[in-house]
Amino acid sequence: MKNLKFLYFILTGLIVTSCSDDFVYVDSEDQNSENFFNTEKDYQDALAAAYDYLQTTSKFVQYAEIASDNTLCGGESATDSPYIQQIDDMIHSPVGQSDGGLRTMWQWMYEAVNRCNYIMEFQNNLDFPEKTSVLAQTRFLRAYYYFQLVKWWGDVPLAIDKRIQFGDQFNIDRAPKEDVYALIESDLKFAIENLSYIQSETGRVTKGAAEAMLGKVYLYQDKFAESATVLESLINNGPYRLLTSDEYPDLFERYNENNIESVFEVQYSDVDGGSYDCFQCLEGNYASYFNGPRGFVDASGKFDGGYSFNVPVQEMVDAFEPGDLRLEYSILDIEQYIADNPGSSYDETAGYEQTGYFNRKIMARLGDLNISDAALTNPDNYRAVRYADVLLMAAEALNRGGINDARAQDYLNEVRNRALLQNVTTSGANLTNDILKERRVELFGEGHRFFDLVRTGRAAQAIPGFQSGKHELFPIPIEEIVLTGNRWSNNPGY
Repeated sequence: MKNLKFLYFILTGLIVTSCSDDFVYVDSEDQNSENFFNTEKDYQDALAAAYDYLQTTSKFVQYAEIASDNTLCGGESATDSPYIQQIDDMIHSPVGQSDGGLRTMWQWMYEAVNRCNYIMEFQNNLDFPEKTSVLAQTRFLRAYYYFQLVKWWGDVPLAIDKRIQFGDQFNIDRAPKEDVYALIESDLKFAIENLSYIQSETGRVTKGAAEAMLGKVYLYQDKFAESATVLESLINNGPYRLLTSDEYPDLFERYNENNIESVFEVQYSDVDGGSYDCFQCLEGNYASYFNGPRGFVDASGKFDGGYSFNVPVQEMVDAFEPGDLRLEYSILDIEQYIADNPGSSYDETAGYEQTGYFNRKIMARLGDLNISDAALTNPDNYRAVRYADVLLMAAEALNRGGINDARAQDYLNEVRNRALLQNVTTSGANLTNDILKERRVELFGEGHRFFDLVRTGRAAQAIPGFQSGKHELFPIPIEEIVLTGNRWSNNPGY
């Protein structure tokens, strides 16, 4: 089966994007871009280009994990990537986030939205047999990108079926987050109605991915009944299952990508697609190399080194119950690993805020890297939605919505039993606590914890430096506000 990750190198002259300070749009070099959609191939090429920006979301995953109570920023020193250090310490601001920080992430997501809206703007140019599928995938991607924007920044500019072009920043306002969520819901419902559970190419959006995302979007808005309905439909009708306890050790290995537990994966490759000057050109998962130990030599031939960012804290290690199968395959205890693999070593004097632990799920595997730039060419996919997440979201919706604690226990215990843990029999608020604790250990390192704490009102108690009423959202980069003629106000507290 052809894999979509090999289809992304297209449309560089036609897609409306910019690496400049010109908001999100500059004129294309191809002045006939509005006449582009004349064949089915044109639509398919534009769709592949819309998929391309999924690869930039590895930064969102890493930053969200560092913002949570799971990990510290780490890195080489206190001045290594200061924009990430600030997020870790909860001292980030609208300024100082341009060089690879929040502004880059904001720009990427609007460039991604623009790619989707480019297709939607010209959706009526041509009819062809796969058009509905193309539009359904496009609308899923637009929903996915807008979901990143709304959960990071709240009220954001909203463009529907039309590109934001240079000059529009002077008259476009931040839309209420409720309006953004309404579009996301509409897009995902369209995708659910018009996609199947199995696609012809690995990596393309499926009905299951859309159902899982809609359930998550409902959960983020405390629409528990709606979330439970769509998630249980996926559980009862979808083709997914948890890997068994015996299969779990291979869950995050590259040879086991797109497995039966994976509802939606972001596809990466080891092709050198760019540089730090054009970070959105990357084809590899940059977060993988950033997570490994500095100067690591693995005598077992399994892992490669890295830049020692995103290091787990002891509290995270202690959150796993005794006998939990997942601990060994989620967090690498570097000293224990070296003791178990004679001849291995790492530079224990290098790095900042080092705890002796590393994110094993996403560490670079030895031999995976294209030597042209190890930090930008890691081919390891990101499991954006796993079936375990679906089960735990359904459990939470059923429990917090006061719908059915017994079914919530069943879904929770399905995940726990795979981890070789005993059943939970609690109910009510205690069951809520158990579900959220389970989400922390099951989904460690996958970028969900910070937003789980925020949406449940627990962030201030868990994250050092977190200020209620401020840090639930991130600041809009000051450059973006200046480009509007200072028409926008920033988020509260910034």
